[in-house]
Amino acid sequence: MNIIFFGPQGSGKGTQARLLSEKYGFFYFESGAYLRRLALEHPDIKAIMDSGKLVPDQEFTSYLTAYLDEQNLYDGIIFDGFPRTVEQYLFLKKWLSQKKVSIDLAIVLEISERETIKRLSARRLDPETGRIYNLITDPPPNDITTRLIQRDDDKPSAISRRLAIYNVKTKELIEYFKKNTKVIRINGERPIEEIHKDIINVVESLRPK
Repeated sequence: MNIIFFGPQGSGKGTQARLLSEKYGFFYFESGAYLRRLALEHPDIKAIMDSGKLVPDQEFTSYLTAYLDEQNLYDGIIFDGFPRTVEQYLFLKKWLSQKKVSIDLAIVLEISERETIKRLSARRLDPETGRIYNLITDPPPNDITTRLIQRDDDKPSAISRRLAIYNVKTKELIEYFKKNTKVIRINGERPIEEIHKDIINVVESLRPK
């Protein structure tokens, strides 16, 4: 079974994806972490990311499928943050079909724009350690609060711009998913445990008996 998580930044999809992978032993693929690792190995990727641009679809999917081939990994994967575009989805779908597997479930964690801004605006970066804290859900120790900074990407105006892009691209992408894959929408503005329980119920209903 292969599962894809969707959700705007701050929706908690990373947390839910990790919880699900730990429960069932899925391989957890987080696209942001993978891209950062690629940037360390490939100067051209680093240059693209440093410029603020997106890595081209064909280039990124080529690296990804080569990586999964090396791991001999085609099933039992949770994808977090990939695919982001219709082109990436169509490439992944075709590639998986050649391996005799498919994408079985897409989980969309939904939160309002107001909640997204609230959550992300509360994030603070520790420039010394690189750790990100949340003033609401994961407050920092008192002795380091004076050195914390707010990234430009976590300011309300920047968040709204990213949300607008996410909403347009994701809406289009989910329409493609519906043609071949079960799509479940889940309210992400609840306690982590409640959301996790709902996701488990969905997965259990689809797993082979």
